[in-house]
Amino acid sequence: MTPARPRLRAASEPGEGELRPVRAAKRSALLIGVIITPLAALLAAVPVAWGWGVTFRDLVLTAVMYVIGICGITLGYHRLFTHRSFKAGRVLRIVLALAGGCALEGSVVHWVAEHRRHHRYADAPGDPHSPWLYGESGWALLRGLAHAQVGWFWSNRERADFDHWAPDVLADSDLRALCRFYPLIALASWLLPPLAAGLWAGSWQAAFTAFFWASLVRYALVHHATWAVNSVAHTFGTTAFVTRDQSRNVPWVALLTLGEGWHNYHHADPTSARHGVLPGQLDPTARLIRVLEWAGLVRDVRWPTAERIAARRLS
Repeated sequence: MTPARPRLRAASEPGEGELRPVRAAKRSALLIGVIITPLAALLAAVPVAWGWGVTFRDLVLTAVMYVIGICGITLGYHRLFTHRSFKAGRVLRIVLALAGGCALEGSVVHWVAEHRRHHRYADAPGDPHSPWLYGESGWALLRGLAHAQVGWFWSNRERADFDHWAPDVLADSDLRALCRFYPLIALASWLLPPLAAGLWAGSWQAAFTAFFWASLVRYALVHHATWAVNSVAHTFGTTAFVTRDQSRNVPWVALLTLGEGWHNYHHADPTSARHGVLPGQLDPTARLIRVLEWAGLVRDVRWPTAERIAARRLS
């Protein structure tokens, strides 16, 4: 049985101390940096590829940066820092936090706080990015999908309070330091591809094309792939598990996000280290966790048992 789709109210309605205002200047910066820039990069990619082409070097650097960013989000920001699906040593925690920062989706404390708020109010009043915000009609759902995909960064006047939602992240001195230096991490994410390409090919032209493909276009691809979990995977797809929200399983989203698109089981069992638990649901992030566990780099992994999976199945 699928739960009813509630008409949401503003995300600022939860109780005192859970939200903090976002200044107008910062909202304008988010509009430019998070919405306009990646959209412009995606629109420009087609004529650039058609007119000047894309080199093997650009494709390699774009793929490498994409995988680093996606793994940083799925393995680090999401399954480790937000849901604590496993434990990792200090070095690996720092590496994963750096990789997550390279995805350019905010500092780890920002990401964790917003995502925990999403789970607390999933598809209900207080969810920062539900596609059901405006209702169920065709036009309302289109507006809601746009809101869940990109609009919530700019339109919401409040952000989750870090002290309330992510005290464990703030208590970690390494993560606090990485949050302070997040602008430098983001800058490095933009500059590393052209630097690598310039050294690889020994030309400024190679550096310029790598900046376009492996920095700008990759930035857009990583953002829209992960944000599709917020929008598409809460609207379309299939359900196999009992949840109180509209989380769905979408295979192509799972492919792009290395397993995050198996979103229905994730909302049924958020701390599980594996999201794709049914036959045919490939979850590369869970496979990577298994390899890290075998290598002794992670421990106390919360693998789903057959009993846990069966207990959450729709009858």
